[in-house]
Amino acid sequence: MAVFLRKLLGIGKLPDEIRTEVEAEGIIHIAEYVPVTRRFSGRVPGKRSAGSIASYVGSLVLTNQRVLATLSSVPKLAGRTIDLRWDAPQTGAVKAQLSETGLVLDANVADVDPRCTGQLSLHYKDALPEDVLMRLPRRSLAFDVPPEYVFRAVGVPYHP
Repeated sequence: MAVFLRKLLGIGKLPDEIRTEVEAEGIIHIAEYVPVTRRFSGRVPGKRSAGSIASYVGSLVLTNQRVLATLSSVPKLAGRTIDLRWDAPQTGAVKAQLSETGLVLDANVADVDPRCTGQLSLHYKDALPEDVLMRLPRRSLAFDVPPEYVFRAVGVPYHP
């Protein structure tokens, strides 16, 4: 029932303006309403967890130019968790891995904000066939994010 309701409300659908952007780049793979598992263990101001797991839904798009993933919890609103060109410098606190099981984003949150400790991961559970993976310029990526990224992902308001 939950999947039907999310689709009915559009939670996990790629916003139209983003769809227009990625279609112009040559889509290699696109998936909407993708189950996303968020795991967090650690501390951020306002939350401490020994190992929380939460389920969300989002979209995953691989184009000739970039990898893009969104996370949704309300209709018609999707936050980008990764939006990285393949040719961007591969440095940063967040590590991304594309495999046959989907996309995994991992971060040591202290590397993002020194007020925080612990690990955060998002797993986009979308089967990526080998022929899709073979077309990708790389399967491992790294990038930096602002501290709000961590706070939003664990469900805590951000205060600089």
